[in-house]
Amino acid sequence: MFRDQLPELLRALADETRVASITASNAIEGVTVDAKRAEVLATPGVERRFRNRNEREFAGYRDAIDEIMRAEDLEPISLPYVLHLHRLLFRYTDEPGGELKTESNQIGSYERGHLEIVFEPPPPNRTDGLLRGLVEGYQSAMRDDLAHPVLLIGAFILDLLAIHPVKDGNGRLARLLTTHLLLQRGYGVMRFVSIERRIFDTKWGYYAALRESQVGWHQSEHTIWPWLTYLVGILSEAYDDFEARISARRGLAGMSKQARVREYLLRHAAPTIRMREIRRALPGISDPTIRLVLSQMRDEGLVELDPELGSRGRQAAWRRIT
Repeated sequence: MFRDQLPELLRALADETRVASITASNAIEGVTVDAKRAEVLATPGVERRFRNRNEREFAGYRDAIDEIMRAEDLEPISLPYVLHLHRLLFRYTDEPGGELKTESNQIGSYERGHLEIVFEPPPPNRTDGLLRGLVEGYQSAMRDDLAHPVLLIGAFILDLLAIHPVKDGNGRLARLLTTHLLLQRGYGVMRFVSIERRIFDTKWGYYAALRESQVGWHQSEHTIWPWLTYLVGILSEAYDDFEARISARRGLAGMSKQARVREYLLRHAAPTIRMREIRRALPGISDPTIRLVLSQMRDEGLVELDPELGSRGRQAAWRRIT
């Protein structure tokens, strides 16, 4: 229904979600990029010089998520496809992607101020067999309709993270596959609300749920419910968020263009926003109209330029004054 009635609005939401997902999924792993550079690096198909490894990994996640989002028919999950996504993640770095781990890895936590090993994945010599078995088991369970799709997807991701099949990038690979599998089963909200951003905002809950569900995993005595409760909660909130965003922006209908800009900036936009983000959120409204309203609101003391994020030209960022 929304695709038919509000295509421009959905395109705007998809653009916002894409950048938020790339930024958040990398940030969960400590791979951060300056906000100005993130907008530049999010643009595909243009050769550029990367300033550091973080930017290279950012661009790799961009390519991987774009391949998933733009696919007309999502490829069935297989070991080669999992390694293909991992290869995309590290395509711009010196580290080889698309290969299973050759050394044992451990999952640690600094939650108590020092490193604690919270889970030891299986050794490298078991990784190939376990991963193949996981893929085959998932495909068989889906084919036979053994349980609700979200339950099966959650169980697949939990096992994937427990196997920890690659040297680096396991978390990002798992989030890419979560997006892929949910889209494959018709959960289109992934295109319009950043699940990665929601995980980043609740990352300690994310880690705690994984840790609780991995206790006893090696002995097949673990329980998947802490992790599934977290995942289903994130997915449910994403749909609520989507409906709220659609409702808010549809509420702008019938207003003059200047009134729409003003209402959006006061009630619906992020506290700090750039011109290009306003343009994406309000398709059909010209830049001069947006600048006129921003100027009026600045004179009224409702918004101000944020010098820390940029106060000139296309990089200018506006901050709402509460």
